[in-house]
Amino acid sequence: MKELLFGAAYYDEYMPYDRLDQDVALMKKAGINTVRIAESTWSTCEPQEGVFDFSHVERVMDAMEEAGIHVIIGTPTYAVPAWMVKSHPDVLVTTAKGRALYGSRQIMDITHPVYLFYAERVIRKLMECTAHRKCVIGFQIDNETKNYGTAGKNVQEKFVKYLREKFHNDLDAMNHEFGLDYWSNRIDAWEDFPDIRGTVNGSLGAEFEKFQRTLVDDFLAWQAAIVSEYRREDQFITHNFDFEWRGYSYGVQPEVNHYHAARALTIAGVDIYHPSQDELTGAEIAFGGDMSRSLKNDNYLVIETEAQGWPGWTPYRGQLRLQAYSHLASGADSVMYWHWHSIHNSMETYWKGLLSHDFEENETYREACVIGQEWKETGSHLVNLKKRNDVAILVSNEALTGLNWFGIEASADGNHGIRYNDVLRWIYDVLYRMNVECDFIWPESEHLDKYKAIIVPALYAAPDDLLQRLNQYVADGGTLFVTFKTAFSNENLKVSHDVQPHILRQCLGVKYHQFAFPKHVGLTGKLLQCLHGEQQKRERAEGTTPDEGYLASDMQARIFMELLLPETAETLLSYDHYNWGEYAAFTRNSYGKGTAFYLGCMTGEELLTSILETVLQAAGVELPQECFPVIVRKGKNDYGKTVRYYLNYSPEKQEVSWQHSEGTELLTGQKIQTGETLALEPWNLRIVEGED
Repeated sequence: MKELLFGAAYYDEYMPYDRLDQDVALMKKAGINTVRIAESTWSTCEPQEGVFDFSHVERVMDAMEEAGIHVIIGTPTYAVPAWMVKSHPDVLVTTAKGRALYGSRQIMDITHPVYLFYAERVIRKLMECTAHRKCVIGFQIDNETKNYGTAGKNVQEKFVKYLREKFHNDLDAMNHEFGLDYWSNRIDAWEDFPDIRGTVNGSLGAEFEKFQRTLVDDFLAWQAAIVSEYRREDQFITHNFDFEWRGYSYGVQPEVNHYHAARALTIAGVDIYHPSQDELTGAEIAFGGDMSRSLKNDNYLVIETEAQGWPGWTPYRGQLRLQAYSHLASGADSVMYWHWHSIHNSMETYWKGLLSHDFEENETYREACVIGQEWKETGSHLVNLKKRNDVAILVSNEALTGLNWFGIEASADGNHGIRYNDVLRWIYDVLYRMNVECDFIWPESEHLDKYKAIIVPALYAAPDDLLQRLNQYVADGGTLFVTFKTAFSNENLKVSHDVQPHILRQCLGVKYHQFAFPKHVGLTGKLLQCLHGEQQKRERAEGTTPDEGYLASDMQARIFMELLLPETAETLLSYDHYNWGEYAAFTRNSYGKGTAFYLGCMTGEELLTSILETVLQAAGVELPQECFPVIVRKGKNDYGKTVRYYLNYSPEKQEVSWQHSEGTELLTGQKIQTGETLALEPWNLRIVEGED
């Protein structure tokens, strides 16, 4: 990327009156250099079958080209027009709940041949209209694509073909691997294959979900291939991936394997939404950014993020700017808001953009003007930030699916409680607050040895070859940290009949036969004693009275506990309970040239922080002095200089000490000397460029 992209989605066709010229003028004033258009307007582009009208697209391209503003074209395929459904109602997706009704977006079967016929036609017509334009710098294929739970007859027929290939047409092998003899679920003829929507077999159900994820891979690759027939070499192909949604972007997306789907793109893209105001921590920005950067081990585009959003997201003064720089600090080469203006009716009326419904300048818009001006002046030092992290977190869609079928807190009362993403974010958020930057890796990822430490949260489903590779990683000198619910089943959710944790028992030096839900179970051991002693030292140095009860509430086993029996491993924490006291909770084992740690339960964040400090110190990972609410992120820029971001995620002034060679603060030009104190105003930041 030659420059930072700063922009918004722009919908001229939604405007209550013609104001394109005014909008362009306001964009130029704000320093906006990119707009995204067309991706949700199929019914406008093709109001009736075979009748095309791209005048609204051409009108905006003309205005942006004259103004020197880049344009990203989105293919309009994620919201089907009414005429298509009227003529071909079976293009609507059939899920476990039945066939969808027309109205919402993303209600089509992305494998349906009729849908694909019309989608290809409108994509080609749009490309003919746009690809040659000077202002068009790239294409976004579809929008937040998922499989939408598609499970109609044609999808199930494809799934049976998929299984026949997977098991080499051997029904006995499939029945054995999936355990289908149970409850008489056995299938003895392919033509007898039942409707998959009714299955209660976790292995079969999870395999269908894996298959559904491949449909997204195929769909995006299909669109990318069409676009590639028209695009210039200097035009990119991206997609705006999203995450598990919990009222904001939260964790790994269950319906898409981002790592696989991203292969169709020339640059990864992402949509990141998050809490704001007093709840703004930056964790979602960092999580989404780290995952997106890791997809192609390169910089990425933030295609959508919030400007004002819902009332609970209207940013405090300084927060929009802090958020924008936080995206860059993770390796983003763009920040683009959804959206430019607030629409006046329909589904997302109150999901507000940079401009409110009155189209007047407001505090959020004025803060965007500050961002735009700063990026004009310093953008060449901030674009293409490259990172070299020592820590990686291994994530897995198959583990996520497995723990949806067999929940961590599942009991005779039902499958309730925390899931995979809760464990992942529990660990990631603590690392984030410790200012330990990390990459994400996937089961297929290679070159594990480039990381000093690999963290493996709740890898419930894993193929044996991956576990062997992790053993080898430790033997070769790596540091591995593994949590409970790891290596319990293979990739088909077939539970291992070996002693747990299966193959990883080799490097971990620990085994277990049983697990339970902790009730009034404390934790004790040398790690706890060390932590308690350090806390008392800190309090004495600060002149405060040591709080003997400081650790009491945090030092409890929570949610789930495995009853660990060390073999060659050393016990660092054990359970403090009259019945469970003989079992370990946290262990360390030397294996080959490396070290492997195992944590058998959830803990509070304070204790997890100490656990991770122990792991990372063993790995030789440098631990920053700063911690949340000051977030520090760094990387190398195009000038070969190290850029450090100091981000203050709090309403109070913070201070940090610059302990590097002389640097230059990029936003002011001020020289920063070794040992100098940097003041961080509330919801503000400093960026320093230096040689190291």
